[in-house]
Amino acid sequence: MNEQARRRPSKTYRRPKKDPVRILAFEALRAVDERAAYANLVLPPLLKKAREAGDFDNRDAALATELVYGTLRRQGTYDAIISACIDRPLRQVDPPVLDVLALGAHQLLGTRIPTHAAVSASVELARVVLGDGRAKFVNAVLRKISKDDLDAWLERVAPPYDEDAEDHLAVVHSHPRWIVSALWDALGGGRAGIEDLLEADNERPEVTLVARPGRVSADALLDTLGEESGLPGRWSPYAVRLTEGGEPGAIEAVREGRAGVQDEGSQLVAVALANAPLEGTDTRWLDGCAGPGGKAALLAALAAERGAHLLASEKQPHRARLVERALAGNPGPYQVITADGTRPPWRPGVFDRVLVDVPCTGLGALRRRPEARWRRRPEDLEGFAPLQRALLREALKAVRVGGVVGYATCSPHLAETRVVVEDVLKGRGGPAAEAEWIDARPLMPGVAALGDGPDVQLWPHVHGTDAMYLALLRRTA
Repeated sequence: MNEQARRRPSKTYRRPKKDPVRILAFEALRAVDERAAYANLVLPPLLKKAREAGDFDNRDAALATELVYGTLRRQGTYDAIISACIDRPLRQVDPPVLDVLALGAHQLLGTRIPTHAAVSASVELARVVLGDGRAKFVNAVLRKISKDDLDAWLERVAPPYDEDAEDHLAVVHSHPRWIVSALWDALGGGRAGIEDLLEADNERPEVTLVARPGRVSADALLDTLGEESGLPGRWSPYAVRLTEGGEPGAIEAVREGRAGVQDEGSQLVAVALANAPLEGTDTRWLDGCAGPGGKAALLAALAAERGAHLLASEKQPHRARLVERALAGNPGPYQVITADGTRPPWRPGVFDRVLVDVPCTGLGALRRRPEARWRRRPEDLEGFAPLQRALLREALKAVRVGGVVGYATCSPHLAETRVVVEDVLKGRGGPAAEAEWIDARPLMPGVAALGDGPDVQLWPHVHGTDAMYLALLRRTA
């Protein structure tokens, strides 16, 4: 054999195939991990850029979206499965490698993509973004995963329910154990309810629009969309649900601000406050934590119908600008200001209705922000607690005697909901507030399973909404 033949490689090098869909999904996951970004903010501009470049059609965009959100929702489950397939602690695997493995695991265990296609596409992705060496590791791990389906893997990696119920649910339904415990405490009841709730957190939520009163009706919006694209809301008279694949940005009423994207639970909170019984004047309303502006826009429209004025206050300037954008074109009087609700610039006792949708852990919106479940820690509750109580106390000072305050959170955690209200009313950590509960349940007519009251907790698996909480209080002195 001559020298040239000895040097010739046994295999011809093949360039990895670049798959735009999976590369985009990987880039989105890296942004979520490296920059603590939210997928719902990162993904749209990436999809827009891909469409403009001619790389994507609607099916590609749908697949990329499913890969990103499905991987994030099931991250805990996939981590447990990947961990069982490697010979080192998961923390010792580089995060980009884990992202490729999780994307592959989701294709194998969470989609209908054929096994050979899921493995080969993931290995090709690894070759492009990680290099040939680590692609071999990805190939070996995914081939192990591909030997069983999801149910078989869960049998192997999740502890038996009878031995450790919370850890079993955490692995099977891909939630941190502390969140499983907190949601179970808030929900009460047995196994069926908590499993339904956790599973609902892992489903893709509907896109719901709000038809802003005085600008467009829900019926008119439905007529514009047609039966194939829109459905009436379940509970809110202003809600319209988009069918699968509906694009809000393509709807003229949304572009013009006459309608907006808003979860139906969020709509119910604003409507309940607006309809709470009130004696005397009803001309000045306040949204004390107005960003990003969904509830403020609906409140402004409802206020305008009665000739009332809405003041929308938001501490963060960039969020205040979002509020201004949401309220632009409202027919009635309103004002948007940048202010701290715990040190308000307004005089006490001047408002008839006040809403404080306070900053919280966001555990009620895990369907929409699945990555939040992996970022939040139990100690975050301690950070929010003083702010939530301070905002509620100032809201009760801002409203006149006989006026109504709505305390809302997008979290069902008891430490952020009823405990906060009871602490303020009973004077724990400060002077007792002179206020009484209003039963919020009659103010959500037709909505099922609202509990014992007087406050209301909505649930994804029961109401199809985010897990919004609302307490209504009337100032008595």
